Amino acid sequence: MLQYVIWDVDPEIFHIGAFSVRWYGLLFALGFLIGMQIMTHIFKQENKPVADTDSLLIYMVVSTILGARIGHFLFYEPQVLLHNPLEVILPPFAGLASHGALIGILTGLWLYSRRKSSRATGQTFLWVTDRMAITVALGGAFIRFGNLMNSEIVGRPTDVSWAFIFLRNAEYAKIPRHPAQLYESLSCLVLFFIMIWFWNRKKAATPSGSLLGIFLIWIFTLRFLYEYLKENQEAFENTMALNMGQILSIPAVLLGIFFLVRSSRLPVPVATESPTEVKS
Repeated sequence: MLQYVIWDVDPEIFHIGAFSVRWYGLLFALGFLIGMQIMTHIFKQENKPVADTDSLLIYMVVSTILGARIGHFLFYEPQVLLHNPLEVILPPFAGLASHGALIGILTGLWLYSRRKSSRATGQTFLWVTDRMAITVALGGAFIRFGNLMNSEIVGRPTDVSWAFIFLRNAEYAKIPRHPAQLYESLSCLVLFFIMIWFWNRKKAATPSGSLLGIFLIWIFTLRFLYEYLKENQEAFENTMALNMGQILSIPAVLLGIFFLVRSSRLPVPVATESPTEVKS
């Protein structure tokens, strides 16, 4: 039988003067960098202009960060957003909400697809979101592991043999707790492998909206369930039957069901020839 895991990891890798490099920031950045390598591979396999991945990366970075920041204040600290909206863009950038990131990403990809569709590259909104969902699942695994390195978003007390004792979290130290961050990280990693396998089998013939539907159902159904194992993020949630994370997960799951059912009723996409300039 395993003993409790004593988690005493320094969230900071190193620092030079006032500048510090932290595990969370490194993992966050790796999610984007590795994700874009995967998207480059997908673009090549489906005869899309590889150069477009540069602008796609910019859309993703901006929309993810802005969406996650605005979502955090809108859902968890609305009084800050009302009285000091500049907090959204001011350091240290503490507080990111995954549901806000989802809204930001979908908005960013909608704007990106509008621009690319007008250039007849075949990058419709659902084409892009289906494939980006693969990389977002991997990014989610990195980010939740970053939460573990920060000893934040901890689970509720438990006596299971794999429980973690988060020594660096003064509020919750000394009591064995569910490593909820690790649960979510591993769930995202499993989803990534399922989705990349699914896409690799079908590539351009992937039913439109299917991967987005699978992503939303998997991530937010598990998020709803994992919330029962996690401490609430804000005190106001303690009086609620369902906490904010669970409430926000319900429409995301319903949206996923819509896209998955819709994809099953659409004709199978047919691969098209790439534009002449893409082949060069």
